[in-house]
Amino acid sequence: MNILFIHQNFPGQFKHLAPALAAGGHRCVALTLRVEKPIRWNGVQVLPYALPESRRQHVHPWLIDLDTKVTRGEACFYAALSLRDQGFTPDIIVAHPGWGEAMFLRDVWPEARIGLYYELFHRSDGDHMAFDPEFMREVGPGEALRIRLKNLNNRLHLPVGDLGISPTRFQADTYPPEFRERISVIHDGVPTDLLWPDRSVALHLPEGGRVTREDEVITFVNRNLEPYRGYHVFMRALPRLLRERPRAQVLIVGGDGVSYGSRPPEGQTWKQVFIDEVRAQLPDADWARVHFMGKLPYDRFATLLAVSRVHVYLTYPFVLSWSLLEAMSVGAAIVASDTAPVREVIADGETGLLTGFFDQDALIASVCGLLDDPEARERLGRAARAHVRQHYDLETVCLPAQMRWVDRLAAMTPGTVGD
Repeated sequence: MNILFIHQNFPGQFKHLAPALAAGGHRCVALTLRVEKPIRWNGVQVLPYALPESRRQHVHPWLIDLDTKVTRGEACFYAALSLRDQGFTPDIIVAHPGWGEAMFLRDVWPEARIGLYYELFHRSDGDHMAFDPEFMREVGPGEALRIRLKNLNNRLHLPVGDLGISPTRFQADTYPPEFRERISVIHDGVPTDLLWPDRSVALHLPEGGRVTREDEVITFVNRNLEPYRGYHVFMRALPRLLRERPRAQVLIVGGDGVSYGSRPPEGQTWKQVFIDEVRAQLPDADWARVHFMGKLPYDRFATLLAVSRVHVYLTYPFVLSWSLLEAMSVGAAIVASDTAPVREVIADGETGLLTGFFDQDALIASVCGLLDDPEARERLGRAARAHVRQHYDLETVCLPAQMRWVDRLAAMTPGTVGD
């Protein structure tokens, strides 16, 4: 088959599926903003598309999100027309609609079967929008309306997709019934053969020195250090945690930007905002045991997880991070927030420990309790890895299920959803 992938940051969530389909003999092409000239990647022909220059038009603030997505949809539309004029006709299109790129694809190829990666339907109810009141105080009553309009992109993609895929049940269930009935829950997959409990590893620290499995290492990972992933809660717990654990080394992974949620005050980063909040409470000797690792290449990230004695994961009711399942795969003992996406993969007391997102006392007690109890760490870590291997292993579970999803998509009559 001819298969077209579309993702602004390709390969994104398709980093395993696209090469597997190419290896199976299919002609795979990808459109993306990530490259500036055509390249070949793992059997996939990767082609750039370009955004037009900013028109600087006046747009109502609640429609800025839709405007950017229509802009990307338009750019992808013209790139698709160019591909079609060159003679490329996809049998299947697999796209992430989150940035609007797939919006007009059926206008170019009405006979293509289109599968969409449904990541999240934005919710404005209390469990989602107002989960953390600290960061909602300045937003105002119109925020619920803005969130509702943010789903216009999702709504516009409803007649586009023939079949959907979502990595977790929590994420799939955020969608209304008319979407949910076409969504298969299949995770992107965890390479558990690469992420395993390697007891021999050592990680070199930015300031010099290194840590191993013999050290008392606490890890915390965000893509970007921000409130949506509980960075503020973790930082506020550090002064007491470090007092109670005088030998602990704390390794914090993440960038300075914002992936989700509100932005920090002008000219600041959330990372620095909460450093400034807690720094005066930390003696220099304790602060020297806090290591900001930045963003790591994958091999160093895997090593960091492997040296962890306790891994802390916190999140709003939102998209589940790959890093949690990766930490479970290496057999780390997990302390995580008792929020809906986490409960889908961690059973409290069986594959990790759950605490209230805002409960710093419980967080500190759980971390300290595990650091004092090697048998509990071993039991929880072993069970966490077994759970990930059984339900989320890339090669034996997720990728085969994704390939079956593609087969199902290929067998469909295109454009018949809702008939």
